[in-house]
Amino acid sequence: MSMARNTAVIASLTLVSRLLGFARDLVLAAALGAGPFADAFLAALRFPNLFRRLFAEGAFAQAFVPIYSKTLAAEGEERADALASEALSVLLAATTVLTVLVILAMPWLNHVLFAGYVNEPAIFDLATLLTRVTMPYLVAMTLATLFGGMLNARGRFVMAAAAQSLLNLTMLLALGPMALRLLAPKTFHFLHAWPPEQAALVAAVAVTIAGIGQAALVWHGAARAGVRTRLSWPRMTPAVRRLIAVAVPGAIAGGALQINIVVSQALASFEPGAITYLNYADRLYQLPLGLIGIAVGAAMLPRLSRLVQAGDGAGARAALEEAVALSMAFTLPAAAAFLVAPFWIIDGVFTRAAFSAQNARATADALFHYGWGVPAFVLAKIYAPAFFARENTKGPMRFALISMALNMALGASLFFALRAAGAPGFTGLAIATSFSAWANVALMIRSLVKRQEYDLLGVVRGRLPRVCAAAGVMAGLIWLAQTQRTTLEDLLGGKEIAVLLAVGAGAAAYAVLAFVFGAVTLRELRGAFQREPGGAAPSSFDI
Repeated sequence: MSMARNTAVIASLTLVSRLLGFARDLVLAAALGAGPFADAFLAALRFPNLFRRLFAEGAFAQAFVPIYSKTLAAEGEERADALASEALSVLLAATTVLTVLVILAMPWLNHVLFAGYVNEPAIFDLATLLTRVTMPYLVAMTLATLFGGMLNARGRFVMAAAAQSLLNLTMLLALGPMALRLLAPKTFHFLHAWPPEQAALVAAVAVTIAGIGQAALVWHGAARAGVRTRLSWPRMTPAVRRLIAVAVPGAIAGGALQINIVVSQALASFEPGAITYLNYADRLYQLPLGLIGIAVGAAMLPRLSRLVQAGDGAGARAALEEAVALSMAFTLPAAAAFLVAPFWIIDGVFTRAAFSAQNARATADALFHYGWGVPAFVLAKIYAPAFFARENTKGPMRFALISMALNMALGASLFFALRAAGAPGFTGLAIATSFSAWANVALMIRSLVKRQEYDLLGVVRGRLPRVCAAAGVMAGLIWLAQTQRTTLEDLLGGKEIAVLLAVGAGAAAYAVLAFVFGAVTLRELRGAFQREPGGAAPSSFDI
């Protein structure tokens, strides 16, 4: 099927996951607020997330899918599944050993990653315990990523995308009753409300249970699709060595953003609540990144791999240009909303129970600075497959290292400079993250243009200016609505309804403006979602 259709499938299922994720975050905010207990739980999530990005979802998927696709096309399913079995055995052994080592070494590691709470033993020890509980999630996600990559290489995207929702559903089931008790104590007086440290532990256990469920679901989908793998004693076969050679540089490139976040979090631990502020701002800007950047990138990688293998350079360039235009058409409106109305959005979504308006103001400050970096976060996910499809991970690795060094230096400088001036330092960390993301994208573009694998001027001369114009008008409409916030909230009966309707109306206006300004046409839209010639027939996992 076409890249746009594949993107729509992935993005639709990711949207369900993100909406459930918002509900999960509302529950966490109500239960833990924005303080030491929330910081401890979120710190516990960041460490397994870092390794998940490095060894599972990010680098492994980007390296595995092109190699598996080529083997599948050239040597057939049996050899491709044998390659997957070899990779599974090695990767599973490596992540299991890593998980055990991290669990044992966590008290010492947290002296670096959670240094701001060293002098608060109760919170520090809680963060250590929670990280130990959540680390097995890495092993489970390794399995889920392997089988999801095989499904994607076969053009089947539904099961792997649907599995994302299990984490949010599991945490909602675990903490939902407590949140209801906190939000409406009279109505739900019969429900139990745990103390925050116990609620954090329950949430951590739910993370690991959800990981096991995700792995089982994607394995089941792969088995139904005809994938046959088996576990064996891990061996460094030539195919595995080739995969590692591609994946190691890709681990650094694909995990750059996550590493930057971990570095920022280590500094943020010196300001109580700052980890939580950055996390909830991160959750909002991750919405367009997950819906658009990751979805387009996942749909584009198998297609680019086939075009590159066939020697169709013009087709590969056209696919990349289409992906950039498609991603920016959906990303720029979100970035504009984050820039013009960050506090209204955060206040409407999170302020209730233990999460105060002051917490919302601080989180909005972080969201504003993440907002102007959102297009770069998405573009990095779009440009990376152009390298990975050619098994070139060294280029993105160099760019990521430069980006990480820039983020660390700029983030630390701004953090301590702002604190010295009497201002919160965590906003400097958000600024550094966005700035370094743009530097990474600029280096990627320069490399692709230099090798004649991308036509930047073609994109700039194309629909991008019209997309910017439509997004600019939409931003103006949301800003005008924000100036009448009090009136709208009184009229509609609540801030939550007011902000949702304002953002929804802005999105609807943007959709109309996109057609008015010529950013998209009905003919292009119909063509984008038509099945490509020679596409695989639909199956139970191929829509």
